[in-house]
Parts: sequence; structure tokens; C-alpha cells
Amino acid sequence: MMTSLFDQFMSPMCMGIPLIALATLLPWLLWPAPTTRWLDNRLLTLQSWFINQLTSHLLTPLKLKGHKWATILTSLMLFLMSLNMLGLMPYTFTPTTQLSVNLGLAIPLWLATVIIGLRNQPTIALGHLLPEGTPTLLIPILITIETISQLIRPLALGVRLTANLTAGHLLIQLTATATLVLLPLMPAMAVMTTMLLCLLTMLEIAVAMIQAYVFVLLLSLYLQENI
Repeated sequence: MMTSLFDQFMSPMCMGIPLIALATLLPWLLWPAPTTRWLDNRLLTLQSWFINQLTSHLLTPLKLKGHKWATILTSLMLFLMSLNMLGLMPYTFTPTTQLSVNLGLAIPLWLATVIIGLRNQPTIALGHLLPEGTPTLLIPILITIETISQLIRPLALGVRLTANLTAGHLLIQLTATATLVLLPLMPAMAVMTTMLLCLLTMLEIAVAMIQAYVFVLLLSLYLQENI
């Protein structure tokens, strides 16, 4: 029995081994592999259409140089989407509710976009830290502020994904607990909370998909600034 609502976000252990590694590898096994046949089944056709639509939306604002990141961005979005959706199933664990996991994804990818900008266009990349025509007295302050705003970007990516998923899971947990408590006391109210729980689950499914898309979309915007 859980002693705290936040126990559901703890990484499960099996014989002292954290199962978060298994949870992060499992989604790749659920996606069916494409075949070399001319005509695929309905599932593969729907999957290919879905991936093509997502990729086109991600690459639309990017220049041609950024299209090299198509595989990375699309794979990351499908990976995050799968993790978020699997976390809504009973007796499962959501790795993306861990801030360390999200920062482990956000920091290297954000740093890669910064390094690309410093390598390809160092003048423009460093010019973002100091707007043109800044008074001399404000130069140190503005450089400090812009540097902090750049360093906060990966933190904002990780915290946004963690906070949205954690809030949704907690709300579902609280509603489910209220339903079980009200069932023997007020059955009519329990039915209403059950309907609310179904609506919250549908909302959380949408949030799981949208947050994965927002995570990757912001990364693509950071990439656009540095190519």
C-alpha cells in the first residue's frame, strides 16, 4: 500500500536493480518494423502516415541544414510519446516523470544546437548575448541575463515535461482514490467521479502526446536559431 501519493513516481526495483532501464527500452519493441513489401498492412500504413505528418510539421520551420536532424527529432518525439502513453497503463512506471531523465535528454540535445551555432556562425551566435546599440553600462548586465536565459532553456524543457505529467498523474490518483472512498457511501457521487476520471484520462492522453510534441518542437526552434 502506498504511504504517499508521490510513491508512484519512484523508480521500481527488482532484486536491487532499477527497472527504469527496462521501461525506457520497452517502447522501441512496441513499434512494428516497416517491411520491404509494396503494400503493408493497415497498422504499418497508419504508422507511416503518422510519422510522415509529424516529421513534416517539425521540419517546416527549419532550413535545409536542419533537415539532417529529422531522424533524431522524429525518433525522440515517438520515444517520448510512447513513454508518456505507457505510463497511463496500470502497473507501469513513467520514466519521464523523473526530472533526471528529462534533463538527460534535454541538456545534450540543447548543447548540440549551441555547439552547432558556435561552429557554423560564431559571430551571430555570440551576438544574441548582446543586442546592437546597447549602452556601455548595461553591457555586463545584459550579457549576464542573456547567458542565464540560454542556460535555463534545457532546465525549462525538463521541468515542463516533468511537471505536466506529474500533475496529471496526481490528479488521476486523487480522483480514483475519491471514487473508491465514495463508492460504499454515496454510489451516485461515485459514478460522477468515475465519469470525471474517464475525462481526466482522456485529457492526460492528449497531454502525453502534446508534451512530447512541444519538447521536440522547442528543440527544433533552438536548432533553427543556430543554423
